[in-house]
Amino acid sequence: MDTQRLAGKNVMITGAAQGMGAANAEYFAAQGANVCIGDVNLDGVQEVAERINGAGNGKAVALRMDVTNRADNASAVAKTVESFGSINVAFLNAGVNKPRMFMDIDEDNWDMIMNINAKGVLLGMQEAARAMISQGPMEEHPYKIVPVGSILSRTAFLDVIPYSCSKYAVLAMIIGGAKALWEHKITVNGYAPGVVRTELWEQLDKDLVEIGMFEEEGQSMDYLADTMITMKRYSYPDDVKGTAAFLCSDDSDYMTGQLIMIDGGIVMQ
Repeated sequence: MDTQRLAGKNVMITGAAQGMGAANAEYFAAQGANVCIGDVNLDGVQEVAERINGAGNGKAVALRMDVTNRADNASAVAKTVESFGSINVAFLNAGVNKPRMFMDIDEDNWDMIMNINAKGVLLGMQEAARAMISQGPMEEHPYKIVPVGSILSRTAFLDVIPYSCSKYAVLAMIIGGAKALWEHKITVNGYAPGVVRTELWEQLDKDLVEIGMFEEEGQSMDYLADTMITMKRYSYPDDVKGTAAFLCSDDSDYMTGQLIMIDGGIVMQ
């Protein structure tokens, strides 16, 4: 396998303080990329950047950003360009979930999830595309915008409907954005993880007990692995980082408007 498939790529990554965002940032750098990593948790992304720079592969810079704020998205793009000379890839990973049964969904729950997961992707796509367009098309390869979807971009469960709505919105932005941006030689593709053991899922597991979906913490992932995942195990960030890197690399040049499922066989197409 090419261990430098992202050499020369300058990548902005949102939601990179932990979980899949942090794992992808470290993997992209190991594949030769320079990464500008943002998160509301500044200490977290600074720690990730220190690990990357200490490993001596690609370079990393960190900043605090709130993806629901347009100015923060613009600042993250500008820092990428300032630090590395240009932006080639925007990897829009930031996301949250807070399960509620349907009749318990309130405006605060809806707004929090939709603002981060959907509006945050829209703003990130727009600000990254604005910079890419101003740079002019690259000679050989298109720019890449990679929003992170979910299995819930293709289906819905009764206890996470706002999250499903937000991830359906991501799918719509992948398809619509691909059509809107190709004239500027920008592709838009995403990947859709399933049950991934990260800090987000650890909290989700607790939340599912709180709303009565499971009796004890730790049951949710095993239950889903047994009943829904064809491969009969949940995943870890290491299971999805290769697909993420592929979408950021030149190997995906002749793709746009696609959402790749990488979920162990929950949603089959």
